[in-house]
Amino acid sequence: MKINQVCYRSLNLKTNKPWTLEAYESMGGYSVWRKILKDKTPPEKIIEDLKASGLRGRGGAGFPTGLKWSFIPRNMPGQKYVICNSDEGEPGTCKDRDIIRFNPHQLIEGMAIAGYVMNATVGYNYIRGEFREPYHRFEAALKEAYKAGLLGKNILKSGVDYDLYTHLGAGAYICGEETALLNSLEGKKGQPRFKPPFPANFGLYGRPSNINNTESYASVPVILEKGPKWFADLGIPNNGGTKIFCVSGDVENPGNFELPLGTPFPELLKLAGGVKDGKKIKAVIPGGSSCKILTGEEMMNCTMDYDCIGKAGSMLGSGAVIVLDETRCMVEVLSVLLDFYDEESCGQCTPCREGSGWVARMTKDILEGRGKPGDPDKLIDIANKVEGHTICVFGEAFAWPTQSYVKKFRHEFEALINKNKINKSANKSANKSSSKSSKGEEIK
Repeated sequence: MKINQVCYRSLNLKTNKPWTLEAYESMGGYSVWRKILKDKTPPEKIIEDLKASGLRGRGGAGFPTGLKWSFIPRNMPGQKYVICNSDEGEPGTCKDRDIIRFNPHQLIEGMAIAGYVMNATVGYNYIRGEFREPYHRFEAALKEAYKAGLLGKNILKSGVDYDLYTHLGAGAYICGEETALLNSLEGKKGQPRFKPPFPANFGLYGRPSNINNTESYASVPVILEKGPKWFADLGIPNNGGTKIFCVSGDVENPGNFELPLGTPFPELLKLAGGVKDGKKIKAVIPGGSSCKILTGEEMMNCTMDYDCIGKAGSMLGSGAVIVLDETRCMVEVLSVLLDFYDEESCGQCTPCREGSGWVARMTKDILEGRGKPGDPDKLIDIANKVEGHTICVFGEAFAWPTQSYVKKFRHEFEALINKNKINKSANKSANKSSSKSSKGEEIK
C-alpha cells in the first residue's frame, strides 16, 4: 500500500503494528476524544467545525458531512444511532479496507465523536462480508478501546455512554446503499427503502440514524485536532482536505494514495508509475465502476476533485481510479462490468431487475459476434429508461456506464457488429458455393 501521511496517523506502515492502541496513541490518537469529554465541547461547535473544514462524504455522493450531522434531531427523546458504511463493494475501491486493517482506532474515535455530537449511545460498523482480516482487526481494536475505558458506560467518568459494535455483512453489493444496509442490520432482506422518510429521522429500528463512510468518520479526529482551516486549505474551495484514491488497472504501481483534493490527475498517474509497459492511456474510470467513463485526453485535463470531474461528465465517487490502456476493448470492459451489476441487482425494481440483465446480454452478444445493427442505440435507449426509475441509484450504476461507453466508444461497438455482418456474409457465400459444387457433382 502506498499512501502519504496527511490525515491517517497510524497508516505509517513503518510503525510497529500500526493497528494497535499503543501505536495510535503514540501519534496523538484519542487526544481529541479525551478533550471533548473533559471540556464538554458543545456539539454545535463540532458540527460548525466540520462544515468549515469542507469535509464531504468519502463514500461516493460527496454530501457535506457537517451538514449531514446537523440533520439528526439530537434532543429528541429516545435512542439515536451512528452507523459506519464499511461495505466497500464498488469495483476498484479498496481504501476503507486498508483504513480498518491499519488504522481501526481512528475510525473508532471518529464514530465515538459522532455519537457524542448526535446524542447517540450506540454505533454499528457494517463491514463487507469478504473482509475477514479487517473484521478481526476492528474487533481487536474495539477490545483495546473498551479495556482503556474509551468506550462503554460513563467513559472516562464523563457521564457519556457509547457502545460500538461490528456487524459483518454477507457480501451483497446492494447493502452499500444506506437504507439497504439498515434493513440488513435489522435482519431483513437487504433491499433499499423508499425515501422519504430519510434515515436522519427514521433510520435503524425507526430511530434517527446517521450513516457515513469509513473514510469520512476517520477524517474527523484530525480535523478537530488541527482545525477546520488546516483541513480546508489542504484542498481547494468546495473540496476541502485530502482523499484516498485507489488506483488500479493498467498502471505500473497500483495502490492507495492520499492526496489533496484538486491534485492534477497526471500527478496521481505518475505516483502510480504511469501507464503499464509505456503504453498510451485510452480511458479512465474516475470514481468506481458505476461512474461514466472518461477518455484519456479528458482525464489528463482533470484535477482530482468533485467539481472538475463533475464538469468533465463523470463523478469522483469513491475515488476508485481504474486506468485503461490503448489495447483495451471497451466493449469487453463494459461487458465485464454489466455482468457484475446483473448479478448484484436486488431485484426489487422491475427496470433494474430486467434492464441490468438485458444490457448485459446485449453487450455480450456484440462482444461474441452476435450483435446486430442498431444494438448500440438500443443499449442507450434501455439505459435511458432505467435511469431515474428505481428506488435507489443502482439503476444509474449500470445505466451511466452503458450510456458513456457507447457514446464515447461507439466505433468499437459498431466495428464488432460490422465484423459479424462480414463474417455472416462470407459464410453465406461459402455455403452457396459449396451447395452449387455439390449439385454439380450430383449431375455428373
